[in-house]
Amino acid sequence: MSSPVLPNSTSSQQQNALATRLRALHKPGDPLVLCNVYDAATAALVAAHPAAKAIATASYAIAATHGVEDDDMTLEQNLASLTAVAKVAQTADLPLTVDVQDGYEDVGATVRAIISLGAVGCNIEDLDNATGKLRTVDDAVARLRVALAAAHEAGVPEFVLNARTDTLGYNGTVEDAIARGKAFLEAGATTVFVWGPNGRGVRTEEVHKLCSAFEGRLNVKLCMGDGFLTVPELKEIGVARISVGPELYRAAMRAYKNGVDQLLGAV
Repeated sequence: MSSPVLPNSTSSQQQNALATRLRALHKPGDPLVLCNVYDAATAALVAAHPAAKAIATASYAIAATHGVEDDDMTLEQNLASLTAVAKVAQTADLPLTVDVQDGYEDVGATVRAIISLGAVGCNIEDLDNATGKLRTVDDAVARLRVALAAAHEAGVPEFVLNARTDTLGYNGTVEDAIARGKAFLEAGATTVFVWGPNGRGVRTEEVHKLCSAFEGRLNVKLCMGDGFLTVPELKEIGVARISVGPELYRAAMRAYKNGVDQLLGAV
C-alpha cells in the first residue's frame, strides 16, 4: 500500500498565510466586498482593481459558462473553471474563495481538490442538490466539520468556510436560519450566508436580526438595483461579508445581448 501524499510544507505555509489574510478581512462593520467571478477574464478584471482584497467565484455563473443549470454542474466542471481563476489569483497574490455548492458527494475530497488548486476558502450549502431537499442540521454540521478537517489535513487550518443556509426557501423562518447559523459557527464556519428565497434577497429587518444573532459574522448577497440595501447600508448594519453571486454575470450578459441585438438588428 502506498503512503498518503502529504502537503508540501512550504506551499502549505504560504497557502495558510493567504487563508489567514482572508479570514482577517471578515470584519463586522468593515465588510469584505466580493465581486464574484466566473472565468479568468473576469478574475483578471477584479484582480486589477486597487480595492480588490480577494477573489471569489459564483457557481451559477460558472455553470452557465458550461451550458448547464447551477444544480446540474459537476465537480469536474467547477474545478475546470476554478483552475483558470486560481492562476489569476495566484499571480495577483490574492486569496481565493470558491463556491462549491453543497460540497458534492464527498465534501472532504472536494475541499482537498480546491485547496490543491490554490483556494483558501469556500461556500458550502445545506441544501442537498441531489435530492433538492434541505439537509438536517446534524447532517449539515457534520459535513462542515469534514470540510474543515480536510482543510486542516491539507495544511490549511485557517481555511475560511462560508456556510450557507437555504432554510428561508423551504418554509423556514429567520429563527430557523439563526439556529442553523449558530450551529454552523459552532462547527467552525467563519461566516453564515443566509440565502433569500426566489431571488427576493434577505429583507432589511431580517439582516438586522441575523447580524445581531451572529455578532456580525454574516454574509449578505447584495442585489444590484434600486430598492435594495447598498454596501454603505450593510456596512452600517454591521455585516462581515458582502457578495453579489451572479449579479455581475447577469449584467455582463445583458450588455452582450444588447451588443448582439445592435449588430444583428442592422443586418
